[in-house]
Amino acid sequence: MNASRIEQLKEDAARPQSFSLGEFIRRRPESITFFLLVAICVAVAVANPAFLQPATLIDIGRASVVMGLFALGVFIILAAGGIDVSFTAIAAFTMYSLTVLVQSYLPGIPIAVILIMAIVGGALLGVINGLLVHHLNVPSLIVTIGTQYLFRGFLLSFIGTVWIMSLPPQMGAFGRMPLFQFESANGAVITLPFYFLVLPIAAVATWWILNRTLMGRAIFAVGGNAQIASRLGYNLKTIHIFLFGYAGALAGLAGIIHVCANRQANPFDLVGTEINVIAAVVLGGARITGGTGTVLGTILGVLLIVVINSVLVMVGIPSTWQRLVVGSFILLAAAFFVTRQRKK
Repeated sequence: MNASRIEQLKEDAARPQSFSLGEFIRRRPESITFFLLVAICVAVAVANPAFLQPATLIDIGRASVVMGLFALGVFIILAAGGIDVSFTAIAAFTMYSLTVLVQSYLPGIPIAVILIMAIVGGALLGVINGLLVHHLNVPSLIVTIGTQYLFRGFLLSFIGTVWIMSLPPQMGAFGRMPLFQFESANGAVITLPFYFLVLPIAAVATWWILNRTLMGRAIFAVGGNAQIASRLGYNLKTIHIFLFGYAGALAGLAGIIHVCANRQANPFDLVGTEINVIAAVVLGGARITGGTGTVLGTILGVLLIVVINSVLVMVGIPSTWQRLVVGSFILLAAAFFVTRQRKK
C-alpha cells in the first residue's frame, strides 16, 4: 500500500462520520415507538391540557404494570423465536387458586409469601409449557394454545367459577399501599401504588438476564437459528424450560397484582388481553421470528398501547374502535419491520 493511500485512509478515519437518521432507526427500531409515543402525547396535550395532569399520568403508570409484566415474558420468548399465548391463563389460574387457598386455609399468611407463591406457581405452569415445546418439537404457538385451554379448563372445572368480592385483608392492603400520594387542586387524593415498583424491577432483571448472562446470549442465539445454536453447544431443553418458566413466573406475579389492585378475584378475567400484550412487544421493535428486540422497546410498546387506550377512552371512543386502532398500529409496525428487513 503506497504512502498516499495510507494518508487518505488516515484522513477518512479522522473525518467526522455523517449522521444517518435512517441508519439509526434501522439499528434502534424502538426509536420509532418512542417518537410515536411522544407525538401522541404532545398532540393530546395540545388538544386537552388535562392529559398531562399528575392524575392521568399516574393512571397510565398504574395501568402499565400488569401489561408490562406480561409483555416482558412474551418478549423473552419472542427473542428466542417462540411465542406464548397462555400467559393470561397462567395468571388467571395462579391468582384465583391462590386467592381461594389463602382465603380458605392460610388467612394469616404474609403478603410477601403470597407473592412468592404466585411467582413459583406461575413458573411451574410455565415449565410445563417449556417441556411440552421441547419434547413435542412443535411450534410454541400450538403448544400454548393447547395449554391455555387446559389451564383455564382445569381452573373452571375443579377450582371455581364464583367471583371473590372480598379479598383476604393483606391482599387488599397491598393493593392500596401507596408508594406516594398527594392532594390535587380539586381536593382528590392521587396515589401511585407501591406495586408499581414491581414493573421497573422486573424490567431491570429481564435486561440483566438478556444482556449480562450466558442465558441471554443463548436466548438470542436460539432466536437467530435454533439448529446452529444447538451445534454450538447450547442446551435447547434448558433454554426452553428457563424461557417459559420465567414468562410463567412474571404471569403469576402479574395475576396476583391484578387481583390486589382490583380487590376482587374473577376466574374469567384477563381473557382476550393477549393481543394487546403481543402488540406492545411487536410495536416495541421485537421481530416475530426472534433474535431481536430490547427491554426498553418492550416497555415503550406497553406505554404506547396504554396511552392509546387511555386517549380513546378520554375522547369517548367505543372499545370496538380501540381494537381497530391497535390493529392498525400492528399492521403499520409489521410493514415497517418487513421493509427494514428487506433493506438489510
